[in-house]
Amino acid sequence: MTDRKQRDAMEKHRSNEQLMKEGKKRFLEELHKQIHTMEQLLHRMEEDYEERLPAHFYRYAHTLKGSAPIFGFARVGAVAGVLADEWEWALENTAGCPARQSLQNSKANLQQLMMEAAIIERELQLNEKREQGGRTTGLTGKLLVIDDDDVLRSFLVRRLELDGYIVHEAASVESAQQRLREELYDLILLDLMMHPQSGYELFDYLREDPTLKWIPLIVLSARSGVQDKVRCLTLGANDYVVKPFDYEELAARIFSLLSRVKNFEQLAFRDPLTGVFNRRYFDQQIEQELLRVSRYPAPISIAFLDIDRFKLINDTYGHAIGDLVLQGLAYLLQQQLRTSDFLARFGGEEFVVVMPNTAGDQARSLMETVLQLTHRQPVAQYEGQSYSVTFSCGVAEWSPDTTTEEWVALADEAMYRAKQQGRDRVLLAGGSANAAMRPAPDPSLRRKRVLVADDDGILRSILASRLKKLAYEVTEAGNGEEAYQYLTENDVDLCILDGVMPKMSGFDLLKKMKSAPDGRFRHTRVLMLSGKKRDEDIAAALQLGADEYMSKPFSLVELDMRVSQLLEDAT
Repeated sequence: MTDRKQRDAMEKHRSNEQLMKEGKKRFLEELHKQIHTMEQLLHRMEEDYEERLPAHFYRYAHTLKGSAPIFGFARVGAVAGVLADEWEWALENTAGCPARQSLQNSKANLQQLMMEAAIIERELQLNEKREQGGRTTGLTGKLLVIDDDDVLRSFLVRRLELDGYIVHEAASVESAQQRLREELYDLILLDLMMHPQSGYELFDYLREDPTLKWIPLIVLSARSGVQDKVRCLTLGANDYVVKPFDYEELAARIFSLLSRVKNFEQLAFRDPLTGVFNRRYFDQQIEQELLRVSRYPAPISIAFLDIDRFKLINDTYGHAIGDLVLQGLAYLLQQQLRTSDFLARFGGEEFVVVMPNTAGDQARSLMETVLQLTHRQPVAQYEGQSYSVTFSCGVAEWSPDTTTEEWVALADEAMYRAKQQGRDRVLLAGGSANAAMRPAPDPSLRRKRVLVADDDGILRSILASRLKKLAYEVTEAGNGEEAYQYLTENDVDLCILDGVMPKMSGFDLLKKMKSAPDGRFRHTRVLMLSGKKRDEDIAAALQLGADEYMSKPFSLVELDMRVSQLLEDAT
């Protein structure tokens, strides 16, 4: 009987889902018709005003306001509600009606309704593809949309995300510059006329920074004059699109531009065997990284590694197996490196890793981790046989009084010393062999211990993985009680603490830490992460003992810097 009830409930649920899906399709069809009719009504009122037309327009808006949320389209309902409020005066049929003002106010909202309809249509198409098992993504890339028009910017972000892109947004030149300092983008969409700074002011910023000037740029502008087009294209824009534009045309331009850039990159900057960057890319990018460091000071290190006895592999098993080994090691390295690092094949069996925001000791630790993995797992397999290798590696941290050539030579020399000392080790320029070849470390010099306490499992996992790669010992907790229990039983150097968690909030946990006897947590630094952005919440966290406070969402680059600073202060 219970099974039958469950089957009936599941069948009813499926039936309701099907009815809702059909209802959404029907609603979208009617929405397009209603928007078209409302557009015609506005046009007629502008051309030949009739007293009955405003009431007709109001009824369409009022109907949408009530029906859209039923099908889950709250944004459509909200915009329709604004339009209904704008024309509500038409029901009173009073003299001195504000028709002209209402006409002007309604044009932008009607345009927003059209955008929302386009979003809904794309969402329904993607859902249908998923149900049929079809692919829903095409070319990917990370885009930055810069526009001070909140409505258009929001539409572009949501619509481009539906097309499979990662999309960030900025409402001003200043916030765009901040984004560009923190992230690497594949393409920029830039509004020309913004306040208080125009898009033109970003051209100089992009052109003067070697790390940014090659990013493809599409200008979006209401100005259709030849003079603006010529000026933007001369300043470095790759394309110029006049507002209002058709989204499908813009999407095609983005796809075409990204495809050309990626094809060019593949041919010019990628090693055809391993797929990682080549020597040409390294030579270009290393100079750009150092220019970035000169502007925004931070540590940066490189690692040179050479596969041990690679010639013997080629001579014994043949060059085909040697190629598989190169591909396998390149893949292993890419899996272990952070998104901010980049890997290049320097030549033959040599690879080089560039690690921004990384001190020499941290870089050495990261490469030692990779080396230990080669001890535990093969890098290639062929016809049932496994092939394992080790490598010798030299690491060097850059210092301001060192030229690029000297810096590279330091890492190269450390790598050759590693070869001479027996291979299968990592040496820091000016230092000794890796931990596996050294005496056991002094317990007082243990790795810094970090506790990540957050009920968001995905975010917690991302933070833990990132910090482990920085050579910290990391423990995770999914709620406040679990975090407090761990803190009482272990010495923790840094607690990254979510403000809102089940069982015990981050704020309550701070209170318990502050009131603990004998000041037992006085050496534990606390970095509070919270979606609360009010000044009083920040002040409360700091008063309770938090050392730093970051509001969600936050930059992972900035988080790395704050964690490093807090742990340095704790030494």
